[in-house]
Amino acid sequence: MKVAVLGMGSVGRGLLEMIEEKDLDLTVTAVADSRSALLDKDGIRIDELFLAKKEHGFCGDKSLSAMDVVTRGDYDALVEVTPTNATTGEPALTFMKTALERGKHVVTSNKGPIAREFAMLHQIASRNRVQIRYEATVGGAIPIMHALRQGLAGNRVLAIFGVLNGTCNYILTRMAKEGLTYEQALLEAREMGYAEADPTYDVKGIDAAIKLVILANVIGKKNVVLEDVEVTGIDMLTTDALRLAESEHCTIRLIAEAIPEKGIFRVAPRIIPQSHPLVVEGSLNAITIETDMAGEITLIGKGAGSVETASAIIGDLLFIRDFHARGH
Repeated sequence: MKVAVLGMGSVGRGLLEMIEEKDLDLTVTAVADSRSALLDKDGIRIDELFLAKKEHGFCGDKSLSAMDVVTRGDYDALVEVTPTNATTGEPALTFMKTALERGKHVVTSNKGPIAREFAMLHQIASRNRVQIRYEATVGGAIPIMHALRQGLAGNRVLAIFGVLNGTCNYILTRMAKEGLTYEQALLEAREMGYAEADPTYDVKGIDAAIKLVILANVIGKKNVVLEDVEVTGIDMLTTDALRLAESEHCTIRLIAEAIPEKGIFRVAPRIIPQSHPLVVEGSLNAITIETDMAGEITLIGKGAGSVETASAIIGDLLFIRDFHARGH
């Protein structure tokens, strides 16, 4: 299977490292970063690519761009791992649409286009008889999409509740365990690499809301958008609130909640018992799926990280390859 990769940040590098390390029968034939691109239909030497990136600061030919990879590259599947734009989904949205129109599969970790244009992307994929898969957009290494689509096929999903943002979970864990103020815990999260220099998307609940939109569309087959989600972040929480919860054997977590039949889509800090399965530590994510046949199922795992995200992307690539190898 020939693969083109757009994006050479931590996720892109982690993916390329795993493709090189594991014998997966995946051949990288094109790569682009923000400044250049490299195309080779016979396969790119990943070790040489990393060396060139380290020495020159770009991955290939500066006269070539990501769009050149999309339109001219020789690949079966486009892997789109450029930074997320939650407002417009661009430029990733155009990359994905163009690849799908070319009859190429798309695998992505990019939440913006999937949350913004879920139905349209699926329609283009269906029309061109290719697949778009996005396991890596929600829950990092947790195989939530596979669980919903394959593992729980035939079930009616009544609700989904989840801890979908590792940054917020780390901050709340540290505030509860060590009595840190929100500001102290955020500073520590930055120092540990869990929080960005500008943590607004995380702490205001927007990142979790974008992920909830994707989950809601997968389970509800409706065109839910970010504006449909009621969002409250953790930036106003106090240590006193956590202490009060603790006195009742409870704690506080930022919970994303989707109950499609009731039209409920919200993200907010919630007081929950300390024994609840969604009370996970540090930067872990946890997702509870409530179904009519299987009952409640909770998945817990690492919600971020380059190798963890690569796990989800590779899982999607191999699913597509094996699905089509069976003659579908």
